[in-house]
Amino acid sequence: MDLPSLVVILQGALSPNPSERKAAEDSLNQFQYAPQHLVRLLQIIVEGNCDMAVRQVASISFKNFIAKNWAPHDPDEQSKILPADKEVVRQNILNFVSQVPPLLRAQLGECLKTIVHADYPEQWPTLLHWVKHNLQDQQVYGALFVHRVLSRKYEFKSDEERLPVSHIVDETFPHLLNIFNRLVQIPAPSIDIADLIKLICKIFWSSIYLEVPKQLFDANVFNAWMILFLNILERPVPAEGQPTDPELRKSWGWWKVKKWTVHILNRLYTRFGDVKLQNPENKAFAQVFQRNYAGKILECHLNLLNVIRVGGYLPDRVINLVLQYLTNSISKSNMYSQLQPRLDVVLFEIIFPLMCFSDNDQLLWDEDPHEYVRKGYDIIEDLYSPRTAAMDFVSELVRKRGKENLQKFLLFIVEVFKRYDEAAAEYKHYRQKDGALLAIGALCDKLKQTEPYKSELERMLVQHVFPEFSSPVGHLRAKAAWVAGQYAHITFSDPNNFRRALHSVVAGMRDPELPVRVDSVFALRSFVEACNDLGEIRPILPQLLDEFFKLMNEVENEDLVFTLETIVDKFGEEMAPYALGLCQNLAAAFWKCMNSAEADEDGDDPGALAAVGCLRAISTILESVSRLPELFVHIEPTLLPIMCRMLTTDGQEVFEEVLDIVSYMTFFSPTISLDMWSLWPLMMQALGDWAIDFFTISDILVPLDNYISRSTAHFLTCKEPDYQQSLWDMISSVMRDENLEDGDIESAPKLIQVFFQNCKGQVDRWVEPYLTITMERLRRTTKPYLKCLLVEVVADALYYNASLTLSILQKLNVATEIFNLWFQMLQQTRRNGAKANFKREQDKKVCCLGLTSLLPLSADQLPGEALDRVFKSTLDLLVAYKEQVAEAAKEEAEAEAAEDDDDMGNLETDDEDDGDDSDGEMGVEDGDEAESNRLQRLAARARAFRSDEEFDDDDSDDDISDDEEMQSPIDDVDPFVFFVDTIQALQASDPLRFQNLTQALDFHYQALANGVAQHAEQRRVEIEREKLAKVAEAAAAAAAAAS
Repeated sequence: MDLPSLVVILQGALSPNPSERKAAEDSLNQFQYAPQHLVRLLQIIVEGNCDMAVRQVASISFKNFIAKNWAPHDPDEQSKILPADKEVVRQNILNFVSQVPPLLRAQLGECLKTIVHADYPEQWPTLLHWVKHNLQDQQVYGALFVHRVLSRKYEFKSDEERLPVSHIVDETFPHLLNIFNRLVQIPAPSIDIADLIKLICKIFWSSIYLEVPKQLFDANVFNAWMILFLNILERPVPAEGQPTDPELRKSWGWWKVKKWTVHILNRLYTRFGDVKLQNPENKAFAQVFQRNYAGKILECHLNLLNVIRVGGYLPDRVINLVLQYLTNSISKSNMYSQLQPRLDVVLFEIIFPLMCFSDNDQLLWDEDPHEYVRKGYDIIEDLYSPRTAAMDFVSELVRKRGKENLQKFLLFIVEVFKRYDEAAAEYKHYRQKDGALLAIGALCDKLKQTEPYKSELERMLVQHVFPEFSSPVGHLRAKAAWVAGQYAHITFSDPNNFRRALHSVVAGMRDPELPVRVDSVFALRSFVEACNDLGEIRPILPQLLDEFFKLMNEVENEDLVFTLETIVDKFGEEMAPYALGLCQNLAAAFWKCMNSAEADEDGDDPGALAAVGCLRAISTILESVSRLPELFVHIEPTLLPIMCRMLTTDGQEVFEEVLDIVSYMTFFSPTISLDMWSLWPLMMQALGDWAIDFFTISDILVPLDNYISRSTAHFLTCKEPDYQQSLWDMISSVMRDENLEDGDIESAPKLIQVFFQNCKGQVDRWVEPYLTITMERLRRTTKPYLKCLLVEVVADALYYNASLTLSILQKLNVATEIFNLWFQMLQQTRRNGAKANFKREQDKKVCCLGLTSLLPLSADQLPGEALDRVFKSTLDLLVAYKEQVAEAAKEEAEAEAAEDDDDMGNLETDDEDDGDDSDGEMGVEDGDEAESNRLQRLAARARAFRSDEEFDDDDSDDDISDDEEMQSPIDDVDPFVFFVDTIQALQASDPLRFQNLTQALDFHYQALANGVAQHAEQRRVEIEREKLAKVAEAAAAAAAAAS
């Protein structure tokens, strides 16, 4: 396509007519891979005579195409851009980037970033030469712009990936220093000079971000740079040309230069200027920095802060960075000594005013309360906030230098309170009171553990905080709620004061001002956690939940959902009457948040985080009503649309949370419905397409296990879809994937075990395929833990059907190989003498059942010599299993005894522990422990599917966390009873074979066999006793329900 035709198509893309726009976009897509297309787009971008709108469309199309196609994600994929076209783009884009207007330069800059990251230095070795040459020529701006892109490539690189930085610095920094020096000396510099200095600062920042280049270790070179940075830091920005609009002013070029200068000096100070943090080769640099520059920078920063003390202007980000430097100086003796003479001025005339409610706060409160709330709870805003930096300074000051500063600062705050109380209403300094309350809240951790302040906290709250719940000023009502929440966990000598604060916070949820309602909800979370008598909240719970969801309809904030989770956690099963309504409200809130997040093009909408919070809260609700399975039937229709949609690519950001919900629904529902079964194909498709990471971390295995173990008949009989086939397709794909490390596929053998254990006697046709892929993977496995899991697949197959499994192993010519490996692994020990493999109780049990299943086989399949070896190995395993079970029981008893001691001690605890409630207050009564086991088992399922790195630690003596609570059909099989029954059956069916086996045993194994037999009989008695206890318990429960 020629140039004029391409211009016409781009003009069509701007048409207000949708059909014309669609036709233009289709044409662009049709010709995008044609030779020269990319080059012609670049020609249009730089063509000054072309319409600016067309050039902009061309630049966006150019940027998007390069981002998608310049460097294919798959290294084996062939590039869709011809090498000749790439070369033309590389040769021309460098010169064009400084010639085009800023709007187009931003697009070309993104393109340049993509190309540099992909091609430098291998495919673009001349790039650095071009930069160096043009730094000495007339194209300084273009050279600096490109240099900035180049330096950003290595900003976060370390070690070997960072090696090119040294060469780049060698070639360019001398020229950068000369340019910087010339620019700083220009009298009455223009805003264009600021843009050049800003680029130099950004290049320097990227070059030193992770490591100081060795060239800067030269004291003379580094000093030359520092002189220039200190010059920029000290001198005021030009008064001429400063915008009056606040938003434009803070992003004005000269303020940007100031910000980047402070940023660089902070980075040098915190990362490279602290002698204690440095490795030996950098220690000399740190010492020089501390001696020659740290103090000068502090002095400059203090002078800079003085500007705002006398009513001048500093951008918020600059104030924030300067205060960070001061905060980092508090712990260093020499720096603190320099700060000390001016500390009172800094603390009371700069820091405290920054903590007070401001004109900008009031403007935002009045004009956009939603934005006020968002900024107040946005972590990113905190990074740039002067108020947050001021709070951090005060907290660090009283933490590190509290002896000389805490009392002084608190006396100042008390004086603020006193002046406020004494003033008439029309003369009260409401904003100073707000700042004082903020300070008290920020220092809560220190005050709660420091006498004499600790003893005075309740009186302080009653006297200075509680009255503001009814303040005529909205921001003071909000601050009172926040401060009350900070101190909700202290011990109140008068319970009425706790009650008063709680009811004031609840009342705040109905305040006419949105920020007050939001702060009240967040404070409520602390009061619910601290509340020992739920009777205070129980009567108002319905109204409280109503107010909560009204607020959720107004504000999308994940912290709101945390409060709901806390309430649900605290009330447990008492939430049952509200569970369906809560899930419906949370589901509606989830869809609203998702729609908001999808509409937000910048990707920073709080709705995305709030959506995750909604799903977590739903899981908390499902957990709280887990002993009421009938509720799940009613909740399912509300949650099913979320699960269906979010198990597709639409739900990648919330996939883990949705899997948690699927786990609860498939584990606690009375049965797994056909609608819930419709999720299985979605999960399998996700695993095949994009969700493999969720397989490697085991998240998806809990619901898959639930489907197989709790709805086995449907899993086995349904052919449309064929669940058995889809399970095989997924597991075989994972097991055979050579790109997946051993640690990535541990979940696959665990799932095969679930399959064999739950489908015993019904899936003979799958035994050979699964054994085949197991042996294939075992041969190239190096990680001991995965080897154990793969051998356990063979053990489970033997337990499933020993005769069939052994014949298949012989058919595959691997029987000798696998048994030799198995017995070798059973014998391996670590350096400390402990067994190296099959460490968990469950591992040993599976091996016991598998080996025991071999014992009844005929001599044709299992010769006498092999029988003897299997018999002895099984005895050794059973003894080890018995010892491990006994040790675990002993540790559990000791832990319970220690817990009982702690509970007795807690009767005399101080305020730090008042928030720790007993299980009874969490909705689990002492008599309900047996019923709560079901919930524990679900949690154990998730734990059981996670790998244990300790299997790779040859010197570790730590016990592996077991998964005994994970439900499985083998739970009811006692390995000792199974072993003895099997031997007795052998004795009855083939007395001669039994006689030959037992007579060949030495004294040691005869003793072991007798001990195992005795323990088996003991276990029979215990099992019968447990059965009778369960029957009695069930009868008592039924009688209680009937009455």
